[in-house]
Amino acid sequence: MLRDNIVPKLNWLISVLACAGVWSATLPAMGQALVPYTPELNAEQLEQQGLALAEEAIQLVRFQQYELALPRAKLATQLASERYETWFILGSLYVQQQELDEGIKVLQKALSLAPEEAGIKFTLGNAYFQKGDYAAAATEIEQGLKMKPDVPAALFDLGNAYLKLGKSSEAIESYEKAIAQEKTFWPALNNIGLIEYEQGNVDGAIQRWQAAIAIDDKQAEPKLAVAVALYAQGKQEEGLKLAEEALSLDGRYADLEFLKENLWGERLIADTKTFLATPKMQAVLANIQTQPAQTEGQQAPAP
Repeated sequence: MLRDNIVPKLNWLISVLACAGVWSATLPAMGQALVPYTPELNAEQLEQQGLALAEEAIQLVRFQQYELALPRAKLATQLASERYETWFILGSLYVQQQELDEGIKVLQKALSLAPEEAGIKFTLGNAYFQKGDYAAAATEIEQGLKMKPDVPAALFDLGNAYLKLGKSSEAIESYEKAIAQEKTFWPALNNIGLIEYEQGNVDGAIQRWQAAIAIDDKQAEPKLAVAVALYAQGKQEEGLKLAEEALSLDGRYADLEFLKENLWGERLIADTKTFLATPKMQAVLANIQTQPAQTEGQQAPAP
């Protein structure tokens, strides 16, 4: 388990200048004489405008309007270039858009302005993780946790970095710290189960996954993991039923590559591959794959 219409830049810049009173002052209306006086914004006013734009970008992010948020965030860094917040928001947006190199560069700028801001470190760690530089990811997150130690999401990300580095004990310790901070943080329970399964502790893994399901029974990943483990133990009917529930919630988990991306280990992947290849699971998968088309066909026709 891992933790996810463009406004033209020039038009946006014009609108900002218009709101600030600069564009309307420099471009006279047709048939009017040139205005002899052009008001100027001082540095403090520009900075406030930049911060306002940054706030707009944040609001757009909340509605997942990332492409709309990006030009605002870029302009915010120009207007409030000495405020780390604007660079932090822009860097986070780049990371969200998978422009990782640019995101890291911008986040490092933010960090130069606010070296004690743990959130920047956490976001840098996430960016490095996505690039596959797990050592750098762990280093950044560790440094952030020294500043702010009680952040479950950061502890979870650190556990994932440790897991990728083959440091299973450290990963479990980090996941357990996340759970200690937030009892309902089921992804950490899920990932401890992934480690325990690889270590041969199948019963322990099942207990972790069942605890995750008890927190949120609408999550496909722990349900499928339990299904595979039960099937491997000979509890075939129970495993098949649970797998059907899981894949009905999220069919992506039938994709072995998707499972690898979500940190499933070699042993669990091998058992899942065997499980999904059974005739009964093939029938389940065929049924699930036809459901979206059936659902669409049941929708009311467009007027």
